[in-house]
Amino acid sequence: MHVIAHGGAGSVPDEPAMRQRSLATAVEEATRSDDPLEAACTAVRALEDDPRFNAGVGSVAQSDGTIRTDAGLMADDGTTGAACGMAGVANAVDVASVVATETPHVVLAGEPAVDLAAAFDVETDVDLWTDRTRERWDAADPPSGGLDETLPWVREQFGRGSDTVGAVATDGESLVAATSTGGRWFALAGRVGDVPQIGAGFYADDRGGASATGAGEAIARFGLARRAVDELERRSSHQAAEEVIEEFADATGERAGLVVVDHDGHAGSATNAASMQTAERP
Repeated sequence: MHVIAHGGAGSVPDEPAMRQRSLATAVEEATRSDDPLEAACTAVRALEDDPRFNAGVGSVAQSDGTIRTDAGLMADDGTTGAACGMAGVANAVDVASVVATETPHVVLAGEPAVDLAAAFDVETDVDLWTDRTRERWDAADPPSGGLDETLPWVREQFGRGSDTVGAVATDGESLVAATSTGGRWFALAGRVGDVPQIGAGFYADDRGGASATGAGEAIARFGLARRAVDELERRSSHQAAEEVIEEFADATGERAGLVVVDHDGHAGSATNAASMQTAERP
């Protein structure tokens, strides 16, 4: 099993050495999985459980003071699942897997997605707040009025912090890409970014797979993950990642990162952000 994972693209993080160790442990555990779907979910789940990353228990709050999680995954055979807007769900990637394997749909949102999680023994009602997120929320002095007060505050505050987590796994026969996020700080309540959107935050087909991270609205408009996989027809994984990030930066002026894997297990990564930590095995 070949697995590469990323911990999000953004500013230089606190405790980078600890984060790197977490990434290394996540991919090492994932390589012991029986298939790429299990491997991708195992790697991402470990990062969702680590409060140092912006996913799961490290997620950030939206404008109403609620933390909501999103995830998406896709296999090279077209099997796809995503779930978004879930309050109290740390392991969003497991809900995306349930959507992919147990329902006829590709995306489920909000409370119905939480209900689905509970029905398939994915833990719900998890307290996703940490001391760090509580301190930042309190310091932001969020408005208490209606939308006329909230929207100007969101326009001013939104976008500070944009990392997510993701992984691509292959056993040489099949391949799965998965991405999970806790969103971006101070987004309007109900905002959904690129992560659960097919071709934006994640994508896989018979050429390879990609997981993206960064400025979600720009990634969604650009279709970053799909564009990276398209490049595998002409370039190596590393070249594809670098080329698409350069095109993305030129087109949007925003920051993002990618991990890309072809069907032979050749992996590449690139970012135009200040930092994007990755780990890869074997």
